[in-house]
Amino acid sequence: MSVRVAFIGLGVMGYPMAGYLAKAGHDVTVYNRTASRAVDWCDEFGGKSAAGPADAAQGAHIVFTCVGNDDDVRDVILGEQGAINGMSAGALIVDHTTASATIAREIHAVAADQSIGFLDAPLSGGQAGAENGQLTIMVGGDDGVFERARSVMDCYAKAITLIGPAGHGQLAKMVNQICIAGVVQGLAEGLNFAKKAGLDADRVIEAISKGAAQSWQMENRWETMINDEFEFGFAVDWMRKDLAIALAEARENGAKLEMTELVDRFYAEVQELGGNRWDTSSLIARL
Repeated sequence: MSVRVAFIGLGVMGYPMAGYLAKAGHDVTVYNRTASRAVDWCDEFGGKSAAGPADAAQGAHIVFTCVGNDDDVRDVILGEQGAINGMSAGALIVDHTTASATIAREIHAVAADQSIGFLDAPLSGGQAGAENGQLTIMVGGDDGVFERARSVMDCYAKAITLIGPAGHGQLAKMVNQICIAGVVQGLAEGLNFAKKAGLDADRVIEAISKGAAQSWQMENRWETMINDEFEFGFAVDWMRKDLAIALAEARENGAKLEMTELVDRFYAEVQELGGNRWDTSSLIARL
């Protein structure tokens, strides 16, 4: 069933995600701050572009956003030209940005006052997951809103889970990033140890990847890590943004994130090496 949707933010994630919506037959209007990106998208997928978020949202049943941070989310949804100003009662907003639980709750409250549904729905799977339509989505919001949006999100997802009320999608994404940080650091140290010990890394990985040490990072990044190749997606700058959100939340809820604090400092060292845009597996570079 075709749905009229708007997609705001055509970065490395949003561009292919909006494309999957168009390919599924939905009526898609896009907006991007760099207008040429929206023009390219329309040339490729045949949708429409708008001059601003409110214009894109006009008449949309669901407005998707995928931008940079809390300030960007607030601007494109609640700002003077924000999407909510072009929406009608009964429409939905689905925010795929990795942002704070605080901004999710704020927008949920404002949207509810206007009888507009809201979901915070951050993503896992990176650029490859977006391009292949195989994203994992962690969702916060109301059950009814979730059920209305789920079938549309299915266009670019392999798994969609409602975690809890507004903000819980973002909190789950923080858990995801905390876990990834530890796994990548462990893999970096293990590979560096293997090198220092004179081991054949191929044989080591062949052996341990079949046991308890196995991980997605090991299966997909060990070889590029030992070859100093770090051009495979999620950038160090973005990871530090995400870890900063998790660390700020931990200061509020009292959780101890000792390992996360340490790995965040290690990523700062990678940035000092010039690795701001290297992918997260570049932790091995500092070793």
